[in-house]
Amino acid sequence: MGASGEARPAEPKGARRHDPAPSYWDYKMQRLMLTPVFRVLFRVGLPALAITAVIGLVLASEGRRAAIAGGIAQITDQFQARPEFRVSLLAVEGASPDLADAVRARLAVSFPASSFDLDLDVLRERAEGLDAVAGAELAVRSGGVLQVTITEREPALIWRRAEGLTLLDATGHRVAGLATRADRPDLPVIAGEGADAAAAEALELVDAAGPLMKRLRGLVRLGERRWDMVLDRDQRLMLPADRPVQALERLLALDQAEDLLARDLAAIDLRNEHRPILRLGEDALLEARRARGLVPEEKKAESDL
Repeated sequence: MGASGEARPAEPKGARRHDPAPSYWDYKMQRLMLTPVFRVLFRVGLPALAITAVIGLVLASEGRRAAIAGGIAQITDQFQARPEFRVSLLAVEGASPDLADAVRARLAVSFPASSFDLDLDVLRERAEGLDAVAGAELAVRSGGVLQVTITEREPALIWRRAEGLTLLDATGHRVAGLATRADRPDLPVIAGEGADAAAAEALELVDAAGPLMKRLRGLVRLGERRWDMVLDRDQRLMLPADRPVQALERLLALDQAEDLLARDLAAIDLRNEHRPILRLGEDALLEARRARGLVPEEKKAESDL
């Protein structure tokens, strides 16, 4: 008799009652599934192992490997050969016509070409290998255009050497050769070994020259350590290795007060900051010797002629 007063149905004679407790192996499995490592291995490791085994069986045959590789290559070629990836034109911007032609010849790209076949980094290095190119940017634009944007070097100096004239930019990098000085009369001239490495300092001296620009013939690098500024009438300003711009500015101030550079001077040595040395010109030297009575009479007569 149950709690509700109803009698339970009688069980058949000889029937076995169901045991709700798990079996031994079910119990072991449940315990293992409580382990995080086992759960990962069971849910991920076994499927991965099965997939790996299938792939290994498929790729074990050389023929199947070749067929798969050929199919992938064919699909890749078909995809890369689509019209939207085809490049047919080359546009060069920011360069003069001559430099643009040189860039096209340097890149040597055969059109039409797939954009996947163009190594833009390699092409950029080729373009920047030209002396007149300071920088280059390459990009594939819509419409199948390979656009090359050039930053061109601006000539700032003329370097005179035994091999000829060379245009340099403000950093001393070679821009191009120059046939004659008359082709670029607007640029100052530098000369001497290592003058290109000190191009920035030369430009500072040119900027500081101010009123001397009309008389300036050029700058000569001596011993790869200092400059001589050469003026017309073969006047030479011998500048120090340290702070040459300041030495030139002091000379200009002295010239403004004493009109020094208008005198017959062959050179002014400014290498000693506290004691500039003046080298007289030939006529001035002769007059000085005459004033001291050091010139013979016949020499005086010749000079008067």
